Amino acid sequence: MDDSRLTPRKMQILKAIVDAHIEGGEPVGSKYLSQDVRISCSPATIRNEMAELEEMGYLLQPHTSAGRVPSELGYRYYVDALVHQYKNTRSEIDEINQLLRYKLTEMDEILSEVSRLASSFSDYTGIAFKAGAGKVRIVQFKSVLLSDHDFLLVMTFEGDIVKTKKIHLPFTLSEDTLRRFTEALNIYLVNLTSDGITMPIIVKLEAIMGSAGAMVHPAVKVVYETMSELDTADVKLEGITKLLQYPEYSDISNFRNLLGMLEEKDKLLDVISAKTGEEDDIHVYIGTENDSDAMKNTALIFKNVNIGGKQLAVGVIGPKRMNYSKVIEMLNGLATGIDRMFSEGALPPGHSDID
Repeated sequence: MDDSRLTPRKMQILKAIVDAHIEGGEPVGSKYLSQDVRISCSPATIRNEMAELEEMGYLLQPHTSAGRVPSELGYRYYVDALVHQYKNTRSEIDEINQLLRYKLTEMDEILSEVSRLASSFSDYTGIAFKAGAGKVRIVQFKSVLLSDHDFLLVMTFEGDIVKTKKIHLPFTLSEDTLRRFTEALNIYLVNLTSDGITMPIIVKLEAIMGSAGAMVHPAVKVVYETMSELDTADVKLEGITKLLQYPEYSDISNFRNLLGMLEEKDKLLDVISAKTGEEDDIHVYIGTENDSDAMKNTALIFKNVNIGGKQLAVGVIGPKRMNYSKVIEMLNGLATGIDRMFSEGALPPGHSDID
């Protein structure tokens, strides 16, 4: 972005306009700005500067008699260069930490809680995103006999991901049979991806288990479903209807388009996945930067969080005039809280769970 033509006074006026528009949602005029003690110049000078900012593409004038509103370029420059860092109050930090103390052990729980917190603290739509792990491979199987008809299958995948599932069988199971079955799984399924679990392998396992061959199908089904779950990206949303309180979404047809995209998670996953990188920095995408026509009046902000080698993202969706500084600091606080939970052991490595 070529901002060499932006003098300190133009920057000051642009920032004041964005701040005022974020707060009130209305076009901002020179008379209003002339009352700002931080801007020490005449209304005529302010009008000239606003006209030049409009020519440069940083401002828009909705109507000839109205004041100006920020353009996408104006918002982008504001976020990149002008926004002052918002500081969470002590009470906000304490509340974030308090709400993140739940012993969340399943990824679904983590995503739901994080999206709820993001919506609650921002008053926009909260998002929590889990990147797909790709084609994960099985590293090891272990098992524990629970009763005559039940056993626990412990599956370790690449990246120290551990999943534990309880399997019920319609016939009596012995320790020796379970030991032989676990050995067979470690011989024939270790180092495979979900695509590698084929019918010939299943038939081979059934032949090895002989009279206990009926245990192969339910166990392999659990293994395959678990791997598919790990392979797939997921996104949780909270507070979608909060957007209706903002005039930007008063046009029902526009809101319906956005709602349709949010409800069709595949489309939303495509948008977020394309924006999710390896860095843990804050990512801000304004209007048409979202590569979706349904989000042309919307801003998407998220922060990546890496916990135990798993890539998560926490963010919000809201109007382009959202309070960027507060949202950015809130997301930093949530990310810090999630990282702290993991480091303190509230989120176990691999997010082991028992069904």
